[in-house]
Amino acid sequence: MYRRSEPEGLGLRLERPHRRLRAGGGSLLDLVPAITEEAAAREEAPAEAEDSTSARVVDIPVPAHQARALEEQPSSVADFFPQLHLLGSIGVNDLIAWLRNGARWIVLALVLSVAAAFAYAVAATPRYTVYTDLVVDPSNLNVVSDDVFTTNPQRDAQLLEVESKLRILTSRNVLQRVIDELRLADDPEFVRPTILDWMKTLVAPRDAKADKELAAMRALSERVEARREERSFVVILKVWSEEPAKAIALSDAIVEAFEAELFQSAAESAGRVAQNLNERLDELRRNVTEAEKRVEDFRRENGLQSTNGELVSNQLSSELNTQVLDGQQRFIQAETRYRQMSAAVAEGQTASASVFESANMTNLRQQYNALQQQIGSMQLTYGERHPRLVAARSERTALEAAMKDEARRILERSKADFDREQKALDALRGKADDEKSNVFTDNQAQVQLRDLERDARSKAAIYETHLARAQQITERQQIDTTNIRVISRALPPNARTWPPRTLILLIGGAVLGLAIGIAAALALGLWKFLRGKTHVAA
Repeated sequence: MYRRSEPEGLGLRLERPHRRLRAGGGSLLDLVPAITEEAAAREEAPAEAEDSTSARVVDIPVPAHQARALEEQPSSVADFFPQLHLLGSIGVNDLIAWLRNGARWIVLALVLSVAAAFAYAVAATPRYTVYTDLVVDPSNLNVVSDDVFTTNPQRDAQLLEVESKLRILTSRNVLQRVIDELRLADDPEFVRPTILDWMKTLVAPRDAKADKELAAMRALSERVEARREERSFVVILKVWSEEPAKAIALSDAIVEAFEAELFQSAAESAGRVAQNLNERLDELRRNVTEAEKRVEDFRRENGLQSTNGELVSNQLSSELNTQVLDGQQRFIQAETRYRQMSAAVAEGQTASASVFESANMTNLRQQYNALQQQIGSMQLTYGERHPRLVAARSERTALEAAMKDEARRILERSKADFDREQKALDALRGKADDEKSNVFTDNQAQVQLRDLERDARSKAAIYETHLARAQQITERQQIDTTNIRVISRALPPNARTWPPRTLILLIGGAVLGLAIGIAAALALGLWKFLRGKTHVAA
């Protein structure tokens, strides 16, 4: 062993052959504080005996500057821990001896830990946890064909929708509904005023109700937890309370508040859409009214009256054309009859012509035919100069003159009919020509009118579409289409979830106390050993 009193040339003596200095100079004594001359003297004899029996002495030369550095190192650590260099010689027997000497500390730590565990088991506030399973379907119920909210068929988007609803399940809006429904602001479990809160109230008066609701909100948010099962739309709601019945009531109230919040959110969204549509409807209604007014004003200014969707001028023109055709037919018939009568009169065939038709002419013809038969019979019976035959012939001449007069009268009447039909036809043609010019003018105005009518119809169609959509969305507000199903309701728990059972706490306290006691006993024994109050066991 190296001692500072030895000359520099003697070098350093190692006591164990398996230790080697690293190349490049230096000594292991650089890592160990220098010891005093008295300690070196006490250890010299045992060290030399051990060197002679267990190891071969190896002399390694130490440079002069390292020896001087060792001599200049302070000896405060070595003075405080005189047996620090014997730390590697501690064995199992020493540890057992230290544990034996610190048995009272081990027992004390064990007893205190078990007592603390028992006290915590008795005094700790119990927690009872309940679980509720819900299926949160991302697609709502399809009540109407064209709903306000569309459903994305992609699975990633559906999972995001479920995650969003999962966040709503534990949101402040849902929890506030539960607080108001169950009056948790007045529940001592959720609102526990402290002396500090009382002092703050004295210093700065605040709204007590708001503070209670805020405290209840914080306490309830700590008691609620929700998570989604992987690869599914199932959400597990976890709620704990100090009482099993209250935990179940909280879980059921949260589920009901969650459904109500989703319905209210959808209703408010649909209400905003309906409100925007109603605001837009006022403008659309004004546009439709103005467009229809322009159509009517244009019709009135241009005299475009219509019946059954057709202009009156067109109807009148069609009727006049029909009347002209009828007048032409009547005129042709009257002209033909007049010409036939004129030809019959010129040829002297008034008695036999069929165009002369009248009641008087028919009577005269009957008389003439009967008289003609009598004359024929008389000619066979009497002579040519017989008075009766002469009288009959005179009567025949009178009948012929009467028929001629009747034929002329019929001819004059036919001539009057012909003139009348010609005048009527000329008048109808004049009216038809005038109406045609009106029709052409109306047709030009009709082009502009159709443009105005198309604009009015398009605006009316847009208005009707928005009106129907607004009414549909307004009715949609009253329908709950959320697809939330509770597949497992909360059940009363069999035991509390925290703290664990008293036996488990006692066992845990005993193990912890035993570990603390053993650690304390070993630490105390090591302290005494390093301080030199105890020695290594033989």
